[in-house]
Amino acid sequence: MNAAVRAAVRMGIIQGHNMLAVHDGFDGLAHGQIEPICWTGVTGWTGKGGSMLGTKRTLPGKLCEEISLNIAKFNIHALVIIGGFEAYVGGLELVQARERYEEMCIPMVVIPATVSNNVPGSDFSIGADTALNTITTCDRIKQSAAGTKRRVFIVETMGGYCGYLATMAGLAAGADAAYIYEEKFSIKDLEMNVMHLIEKMKTTVKRGLILRSEFCERELQICTM
Repeated sequence: MNAAVRAAVRMGIIQGHNMLAVHDGFDGLAHGQIEPICWTGVTGWTGKGGSMLGTKRTLPGKLCEEISLNIAKFNIHALVIIGGFEAYVGGLELVQARERYEEMCIPMVVIPATVSNNVPGSDFSIGADTALNTITTCDRIKQSAAGTKRRVFIVETMGGYCGYLATMAGLAAGADAAYIYEEKFSIKDLEMNVMHLIEKMKTTVKRGLILRSEFCERELQICTM
């Protein structure tokens, strides 16, 4: 995200624009946490993780009046919104508020930046590739690939309700199974995977690797008898 901010700031300056930085997302835009940012203000941001400007998941729906006042106060002519699904929803809410607030009638663009890779209308988001590489090089997966005997590693990935990280990491690491929210599974499916691992342990490959996305169990279908 910091690299994206750096690129946006410097490209804007090259194009002759005065760039402003908004701290803490839509909440900061509503409460006037806005300041000019120059070329040197983003020096060294490329290699820094997280967000130097700060983030909040606050959506602008109930803050539209304050946001419109600050857009006018700071003479903002366009918005570059960098973030994940909440950024997309927030941008949509600002567009929908144009009927009530003419200050919102400015160009707005959302740059997808989330490890979940779940922003509608986008194929790939900033942070997803870094997260995927981090998962596939973690110690548990490396131990599994190295041939640790008679062990099954279960690795949970981030991603919320999006199974991109678990699926792609499973493919990259050669996992035995990957459980994701989008694909429903039952106790019977879990039992079949356990039986697969039992049979696998009887061969020369005495190891197993399971990946699960963080909310996958919410699609677990439990059958009662």
